[in-house]
Amino acid sequence: MRNAPGTRPSLIVRLRNRQDLDAWQQFVEIYQPLVFRLARRKGFQHSDAADISQEVLLRVAGAVERWDGDRAYGSFRGWLSTIARNLMINFLDKGKRHPIAGGADVMADLMDQKSTPECEQSKLFDEEYERQVFAWAAERIRSSFQDSTWQAFWRTAVDGVPAAQVAAEAGSSVGTVYVARSRVIRKLRSEVQKVLRENELREVAR
Repeated sequence: MRNAPGTRPSLIVRLRNRQDLDAWQQFVEIYQPLVFRLARRKGFQHSDAADISQEVLLRVAGAVERWDGDRAYGSFRGWLSTIARNLMINFLDKGKRHPIAGGADVMADLMDQKSTPECEQSKLFDEEYERQVFAWAAERIRSSFQDSTWQAFWRTAVDGVPAAQVAAEAGSSVGTVYVARSRVIRKLRSEVQKVLRENELREVAR
């Protein structure tokens, strides 16, 4: 997932309906762990990172109706990244709860960064986004496969174990391992495409 897919327009439109619990569940499952890990990577302790991730979701809930992907807001993920960055600055500025190692340096780093694709904050956000999209999709399709099929995929595609070794350990052929991996990858891609698209979102479908 080199090029992080953007959030599909229909999901964002659905978020404007606060009664659409399925849309909000999808959003929370993908973005809350993402923001939490981003805050942890910046040095925030577990409880503060949890508070920041929760606050980001609350901010989105309160403002998503106004987001329209124009120049003022940019891409949805860029907007979300800006919210997360500003909340982290706020936590550091007010000295909330727990100090973090190198807090002054982290503050200066966050203050200097802008939400552009080239800045470190955006790169970290995209990196965590890719990881979370994969984890989210994998969790949703895991029960669709027998354990042997899943292990053939996971050990070769994720752990990087040679197919020949996986086949020998499982008592199967290399071809069987490749077929199993291919089946899971197709399903994984299909699941991702249900809620995401390959190109970065620039505007909500009107």
